[in-house]
Amino acid sequence: MSGRPGATGPAAGRSIGVLIVDDSAVVRQHLAARLRQSGLEVIGAYADPVHALDRMSRSWPDVLVVDPRLGGTRFLQQVMAVRPTPVVLCSATAVTPTAGVTTVITKPPSGLREFIDERSAEIVEAVRSAAGRVPRQAEPAKQTGDRVVVLGTSTGGTKALEIVLPELPGAIPGMVIVQHMPEHFTAAFAQRLDDMCQVHVVEAADGAEVTPGRVLIAPGGRHMELVRCGTGYRVRVFDAPPVNRHRPSVDVLFRSAARAAGPSAIGVIMTGMGDDGARGLLEMRQAGAFTVAQDAATCVVHGMPHEAVQLGAVQREAPLTHIAEMIHRYG
Repeated sequence: MSGRPGATGPAAGRSIGVLIVDDSAVVRQHLAARLRQSGLEVIGAYADPVHALDRMSRSWPDVLVVDPRLGGTRFLQQVMAVRPTPVVLCSATAVTPTAGVTTVITKPPSGLREFIDERSAEIVEAVRSAAGRVPRQAEPAKQTGDRVVVLGTSTGGTKALEIVLPELPGAIPGMVIVQHMPEHFTAAFAQRLDDMCQVHVVEAADGAEVTPGRVLIAPGGRHMELVRCGTGYRVRVFDAPPVNRHRPSVDVLFRSAARAAGPSAIGVIMTGMGDDGARGLLEMRQAGAFTVAQDAATCVVHGMPHEAVQLGAVQREAPLTHIAEMIHRYG
């Protein structure tokens, strides 16, 4: 089913290949069974869009059936940028059709098994109708600063950042970092990183613009939030009580990114003690962001990433030496 890039529709004599991305196990299992009963070939059914992309790298479907929650919107953007593919959206919430979408089917918040039983003929027909259509190629993203990377770390983070940031190319989306550090230390730390990196690293000032190729590090002793500004972002640096015993707090930054950027954000949580950032990262994932955690083997302290994983906030775990590649790939 791999075929050549850009090819669309099933080859003569071959059944239609379908890939399902939905966070409901009932939908994945029951819908896959119904599609197979109708003579369609289900090449995969995944809750996590990242796993779906891995599967598609080996076998590309003719049609996608996708619930756009939990990163589905970003997943479709990535798919359309590589190889436009017909999409049947199946969602319990109101959605705005994007490039590639041929049909939108509204599913109920409960009673999903019964819903599939009652509407399976309609879904099968939507898939058959979508197969072979050639969606319009998504336009390349404009350099407006819409994509953004937010990263949080604590114990062991200074050394970790000295490994991650120098590996980033200069053309990454704007990046905003909270590293738990005392007041008066972050300016010198940012300067040291700037000397090592292709990206430009500075201590953030209130109102600073988030731009491609620039990394802003929260000043010690002050919180930092991401704020939407037209098609881009700025940061708000402010005084307030500690959150999760920290100021700056990773949770403060991540929660603001969920509000301001939603699916346009990448959230990264790295080595650190405690649980700061875990709940904020969950809010980011629920808003459609792509989320990454440093794995246990390479953390000095696995507390913050571990808590995020336990909450279900993390889509992909990666060793420290792969974090830069993940940022570059999904940015």
